[in-house]
Amino acid sequence: MGVEGIDGRKTMSNHVMEMLQILGIEAARSCIINEIAATMASHGMSIDIRHMMLLGDVMTFRGEVLGITRFGIQKMDKSILMLASFEKTGDHLFNASVNGRDDRIEGVTECIIMGIPMQLGTGILKVMQR
Repeated sequence: MGVEGIDGRKTMSNHVMEMLQILGIEAARSCIINEIAATMASHGMSIDIRHMMLLGDVMTFRGEVLGITRFGIQKMDKSILMLASFEKTGDHLFNASVNGRDDRIEGVTECIIMGIPMQLGTGILKVMQR
């Protein structure tokens, strides 16, 4: 970006890890969102930007880029339901029950599985009748 004639504000890359190393985690998050949008658009699919932003947030919230794979999800969270939602559902649930683990059901994935509102945005408020 320091090369004469190059406008760093308009220069783009699709290499997420390069963006992470050079510009930081927020640039990597932005790159992930842009790549998801470009990939979906090239297949004629339209997805609300908020869904892509949520995926970008999930992949980068720990300060490193984690893939949406069995190994990346294991590094993301220790939530049993989140682990079980991706791969090896039976194994994760069985191991959790054998070891007496519990899940606080705080994340988006867990709330969707359990069918309860997420405790964010409008879901954080409780309406009380007087």
